[in-house]
Amino acid sequence: MIRVGSGFDIHAFGPGDHVMLGGVRIAHAAGVRAHSDGDVLLHALCDALLGAAGLGDIGQHFPDSDPRWRGAPSSGFIEAAVSMLRERGWQVVNADLTLLAEAPRIGAHREAIRTCVAALLQVAPDAVNLKATTTERLGFVGRDEGLAAQASVLIERVS
Repeated sequence: MIRVGSGFDIHAFGPGDHVMLGGVRIAHAAGVRAHSDGDVLLHALCDALLGAAGLGDIGQHFPDSDPRWRGAPSSGFIEAAVSMLRERGWQVVNADLTLLAEAPRIGAHREAIRTCVAALLQVAPDAVNLKATTTERLGFVGRDEGLAAQASVLIERVS
């Protein structure tokens, strides 16, 4: 048996000098406004994982009203989600991630992000795809007010 999950996340830019993307710290002219580390790629991925297994969403498991998650690394959310899947007999087959942002550009960081995400998902790096696009200067992303991400995952029952 296989299942598909999808996730989406948005964060506005705020004070700071870097963003976290796929578990990788990337220098940037701004940070993001978030309760945790604000890693939009991992937040979208977490929702995709939880959704594929029918386990709700990131806000149910890691609510921003809980002080335990203030400044927390989003990698911990992924590790917890993968653990929940494994406990229920699921494993990740692959993940496809898309970053929507005018900046920062991720070309120089693509392989580091793929490697980090693959390790978190316990899959080979070639099972993780990462794309980036702009919004052609349209909307809040185009005005460089923030960034967004979407993720799709395929999971399968472990025999």
